[in-house]
Amino acid sequence: MAPFRAGRKIWRRSLLFRVTASTLVLSAIVVAILGFSLLSRVTTGLLDSKDRSAISEATSGLGEAQRLLDAANTGPATPSAARLVDSVIATLGARSGSPSAFDVLLLATDANTNAPERGTNLVAVSSIPDELRGSVASTKRQSWTYAPIVFLDGRSAPGLIVGAPLTVPTVGPYELYYLFNLDQEQETLDLVSSAVLGTGIVLVILVAGVTWLVTRQVVVPVREAARIARRFSSGKLNERMQVKKEDDLAQLATSFNDMAKNLATQIRQLEQLSLLQQRFVSDVSHELRTPLTTIRMAADVMYEDRGAFDSSNARSVELLQEQLDRFELLLVDLLEISRFDAGAAVLERDRTDLVPMIERIIHATELLAERNSLRVRFAAYERPAFVECDPRRIDRVIRNLVDNAIEHANGTDVVIEIGGNAEAVAITVRDFGVGLMPGEASLVFSRFWRADKARARTTGGTGLGLAISLEDVRLHSGWLEAAGEPGAGACFRLTLPRVAGEAFISSPLSMVEGFTDSVISGGETGEEELVPRTELADSADLADLTTRARDPLDTAPWQRRSP
Repeated sequence: MAPFRAGRKIWRRSLLFRVTASTLVLSAIVVAILGFSLLSRVTTGLLDSKDRSAISEATSGLGEAQRLLDAANTGPATPSAARLVDSVIATLGARSGSPSAFDVLLLATDANTNAPERGTNLVAVSSIPDELRGSVASTKRQSWTYAPIVFLDGRSAPGLIVGAPLTVPTVGPYELYYLFNLDQEQETLDLVSSAVLGTGIVLVILVAGVTWLVTRQVVVPVREAARIARRFSSGKLNERMQVKKEDDLAQLATSFNDMAKNLATQIRQLEQLSLLQQRFVSDVSHELRTPLTTIRMAADVMYEDRGAFDSSNARSVELLQEQLDRFELLLVDLLEISRFDAGAAVLERDRTDLVPMIERIIHATELLAERNSLRVRFAAYERPAFVECDPRRIDRVIRNLVDNAIEHANGTDVVIEIGGNAEAVAITVRDFGVGLMPGEASLVFSRFWRADKARARTTGGTGLGLAISLEDVRLHSGWLEAAGEPGAGACFRLTLPRVAGEAFISSPLSMVEGFTDSVISGGETGEEELVPRTELADSADLADLTTRARDPLDTAPWQRRSP
């Protein structure tokens, strides 16, 4: 089994091996067909020639024997049967020459008589097949067949046997058989077979070798191009193919080098532009902190004294305070994004129970939920739910998901669920508001993207929350997924490994059924392992869920909702 797998792996990966092996197999098939055809024609021609000469000789010998017997029958005294048979055998045997070209057997047709039977060179009577004797006796005509010639000393040889009826005076019907030894023809056929086989093997090997050499002239430059492309994609932008000739492959190498040169130029330009953008965002964010601090101090003073202002000025001071808060959040998010872009973000790992963290986030969003006339419901299928993570980053991810759900819930409740398995812990945040249009699930994690561009933000977000959340989840080697449909709401699922950085193959919680537009970011998924939502009161009407979770140590229901 292992050699088969190794061969299949080489077959899939090596074009040179596939072409050479295919040519070898096809050449062997063609050579086998041609060799078989050649051997068939040589055998047929050789045996046809032997058949014609053997039948001619047997016919001539039969006529000679019959004349000899007829002449003996016309004399004054008829010889005995034994002398007649012996004279026929001696006369016909003398015609075979030296070495003998054939043997002769004279057999009585009626086996019940005492008629004498003779043969030459110790040929056994068993050499004559019963089918041939039956044919000669019944048809009274000459017949022939191929059969082994058996000698009394135990030897045997391939042969052609020709038989014909013969009448011996004073005795009765006889059968005259000519046995032609085919050893010479068999040696010729063996020689031709060996020559065809040897020539075919050599020809197949030569064709395979020529194919390997020819294919290698094409495959080697292609492999070199693949190697250069891999090195180029790994960041070695100065890699180029060598151009030695002026053929088609040289043109391919030249075109490849031109493409690589242009791509390298564009990549460097994009890298420089990206560095400039990152530096610009980082520098601006840092530089704005000083004037923002000064403005904040002045705004705080005015905000504290807003009671001394008239109503319009007091409202202006309140608006200034709110926008400064949002501006500070924006600067913080921009600085965080710049750290991700620069690859400077690091994890501060700690073993954390996510259930109390979600409870604190729900409590912190109570006022926001109340302003939007909704409740945040929570169902915990695992208590406690420990993971190794950076608590600050995961808290920020869950808070962003909850704030986003509240903002887009349109007054419907928000449902949070948590569950785990041996490898991971998953959290889903589900709303029943505007939902996502087809294709938007792939855009929700983009920076400053908004599902409804005409919609004003109610939470004062910066538009970077989900983008930062995605980067935080990627640092943990987790998954952050989005799914939704228009008018049916949206569902976000956060899946974290039990140990930050370790791989897992499934999420403990399923996405909401019926959502066809689902995009997974931050990792590759395997087959989902669905967890039954038996803790929910009515899974058919998610908008009116009464959220419950059962503590493993206490069978009483527990629920957390906004007042």
